[in-house]
Amino acid sequence: MRLAVISYKTCWISPQSPTGYATDGGFPLQMQALAQLFSATEVLVPCSARPPGAGEMPLSGKALSVTPLTRPPGRGGVRKGLLLYWLVRNSVRLVRALRAADAVHTPVPGDIPAAGMIMAFLLRKRLFVRYCGNWFVQRTWAEKMIKKVMERTAGGIRVMLATGAGVYPPSANRAIQWIFASTLTERELRQVGQPRVYPQDGVRLIIVGRQETTKGTDVLIRSVPLLKQIYSQVCVEVVGDGAALGDFQQLARELSLESEVRFHGRVDHAGVLALLSRATVFCCPTVSEGFPKSVHEALACGLPVVATRVGALPYLIGRGNCGVLIERAVPEEVTAAVQTILADEQQYQEMSARAVRTASAYSLERWRDRIRESLTQAWGALSKTE
Repeated sequence: MRLAVISYKTCWISPQSPTGYATDGGFPLQMQALAQLFSATEVLVPCSARPPGAGEMPLSGKALSVTPLTRPPGRGGVRKGLLLYWLVRNSVRLVRALRAADAVHTPVPGDIPAAGMIMAFLLRKRLFVRYCGNWFVQRTWAEKMIKKVMERTAGGIRVMLATGAGVYPPSANRAIQWIFASTLTERELRQVGQPRVYPQDGVRLIIVGRQETTKGTDVLIRSVPLLKQIYSQVCVEVVGDGAALGDFQQLARELSLESEVRFHGRVDHAGVLALLSRATVFCCPTVSEGFPKSVHEALACGLPVVATRVGALPYLIGRGNCGVLIERAVPEEVTAAVQTILADEQQYQEMSARAVRTASAYSLERWRDRIRESLTQAWGALSKTE
């Protein structure tokens, strides 16, 4: 079976990659795992000629190819207004790929995968949709519309999965099921999964992810002056790039925290794991999440987590008792949560051990096999070997 993947993830030309293209984050790892299920996988993504710098990962996999699309022009409302122009410009490649494919995968939300959903509907293709944002909180009309379409059309050859986890199913339409997110293989989980020793040389906090205003990096930075009143040494590692990174750097300067807050920018997969292995507590005071891969990576490295009650975080952190959940993303609650985690040496080490156990249930191989199970139930065998 041939799969066509339509995503908004920006990629770029890379002579070092087997497909000639690379990107960053967890996308290439998940595409590599997904490609193992199909006879051939074609990934259609917007591409640029200039790489963004550090953190590059090849986009490759078994019989995986990349078809470059142009990048949609503009931002916000301008981008939405010009989407029809973008579709016309890329229509030949999109239609050709979808007609040749036996099935279509669209990781939503996003305007490009939403367009792919519509085209798959029109061509009556097998469709696999994975909602990667916060399933319970949609902030734009487009996100609300995508969720509504998923709930109304899921079932039969249309497989719909919501990224997250919980005691209850994600929708009244039982055809929609939970799917966790992971970028760690079982081997990596074993390599990094060592409970932490109680810190004796100060507090090292870390936040990893796309640096946007909703992720809570500013809240963590503002908590540093409060933490310095309690601990002799405080360090915050900020990992990731994004539109708000400059604002966060300016905030650190305004608070005279240049020596306490370190900005690493975009870091590759191995580099992220190395930074996590040196940290004390992972902080995720976000206002909206699904099943954040960065939290899973932190738990795998034995880090207790401070997180807000959004998305799958109450299920991961609260159910596993491997961190502290806060009600509001404010510096005072972050500070109090860090104090709670570090209040007792035995408690910290037990929390760290539970973090490792919690993370061990969510490997990249299990993510792949969970998807395989859902797709084969709906479509039958995905490859000749099944």
